[in-house]
Amino acid sequence: MSDEVHVALWNDCLAIIKNNIAESTYNTWFAPIIPLKYEDKTLVIQVPSQFFYEFLEEKFVDLLRQTLYEVIGEGAKLMYNVMVDRSSSATVNLEASNRTNTPPNMPKTGNNNRFQSNNVPHIIQQPKPQVIESLDARLNADYTFESFIEGNSNKLSRSVAEAVANDPAKTVFNPLFVHGSSGVGKTHLANAIGLRIKEKFPEKRVLYVSAHLFQVQYTDSVRNNTTNDFINFYQTIDVLIIDDIQEFAGVVKTQNTFFHIFNHLHQNSKQLILTSDTAPSLLQGMEDRLLTRFKWGMVAELEKPTIELRKNILKNKIKRDGLLFPEDAILYIAENVDDSVRDLEGIVISVMAHSTIYNKDIDLDLVKRIVNKNKVLISENRTVSIDQILNVTSKYFNIEAKLIHSKSRKKEVVQARHTAMYLAKQLTEYSTPKIGKLVGNRNHSTVIHACKTVEKLMDVDKTYKKDIEAIKNDLFKR
Repeated sequence: MSDEVHVALWNDCLAIIKNNIAESTYNTWFAPIIPLKYEDKTLVIQVPSQFFYEFLEEKFVDLLRQTLYEVIGEGAKLMYNVMVDRSSSATVNLEASNRTNTPPNMPKTGNNNRFQSNNVPHIIQQPKPQVIESLDARLNADYTFESFIEGNSNKLSRSVAEAVANDPAKTVFNPLFVHGSSGVGKTHLANAIGLRIKEKFPEKRVLYVSAHLFQVQYTDSVRNNTTNDFINFYQTIDVLIIDDIQEFAGVVKTQNTFFHIFNHLHQNSKQLILTSDTAPSLLQGMEDRLLTRFKWGMVAELEKPTIELRKNILKNKIKRDGLLFPEDAILYIAENVDDSVRDLEGIVISVMAHSTIYNKDIDLDLVKRIVNKNKVLISENRTVSIDQILNVTSKYFNIEAKLIHSKSRKKEVVQARHTAMYLAKQLTEYSTPKIGKLVGNRNHSTVIHACKTVEKLMDVDKTYKKDIEAIKNDLFKR
């Protein structure tokens, strides 16, 4: 038999598989597979990770077994060669299971039928829940999959998100926990899932809510003695999206309530989608029982966009706005604004505004001026430290820097301390526990409280908001 027979057999398998699943699913879970050998009716295929293997076995065991039967015949077996360490190319061989995902009463799939393993109905159909009330999903209509620009840094997360959106609560990605630094697209991706689900399954109750709003609602329910109504409402949700879940840190009663809501939804096959600025393993001030549940499904990281992705994001934004940017201007922005998608889009808006107001052509010189003027550009060798923030903030409030670290409760000291914590959270990559340790040896809860206090004060006090901007400008002049 030819040495390439394993390749030919696997290609025959892929031809069948491709006709029976969605293209996005095929590209994500089957295209990366490499056939290695065929011997004694056993086809060996290499998969890129343990998770990859487990997912195939969980979702496509029937599809794979029936496909092998059609291509190879009776007695066909499948063996996985699982990559466990990319750096050393270490692998382990695992045999495919003989179990089935097909319910006993489900008709067998014939050669002319489409495989059903990825959409198996429950044997006992649950009664359709009665819609208690109309529900505003609170989704941003602009945050779609179509407007989410894909690149190497977000490809896996996007693929997983689409899988959840196309089949909520029916994949192993429940909960889906998406984490990454500010501005990388977590909120966009979470909203895209919700919008796609509402499009495909209009009967489902989908709700997007920030962790902060959830906490406010819970606090109000306690104050008004309506906690049971609050819990009952959230237990009616089919797809619950909680943004910035790290804000639950240190808030024990809110965590306890969310724990029970989480359990109810998960046990009743409802989809949960959570976003955070850090991975579950690094979250501080969160109950262990919650952290364990966060890791039940899929933990996906959204990395900072690569330069190619930044260029594509810029071009998409420019095209949407009907603008014309020279290629060198686009490249300059992509090379020098590398923190977040929001920064990239902010630059485009600023350039457009300056071009319109001052009747100037958009060129490289204008872009350079705008990038530097807005202080969005902070080169890799120029960062803001905690010490710089403390020094500038203390001078602005006319106090000694060491007082910020003290236990003083004087109004000006407390305000300077809160401001420093807020700026540290905004301008550095430090976690809230780390910021607390560096600013007066406080805990993470104090930092979260400080940030919320500053944000609320800026909303009502425009002078204080200008003070914050002035401190930022002073920091970036150094």
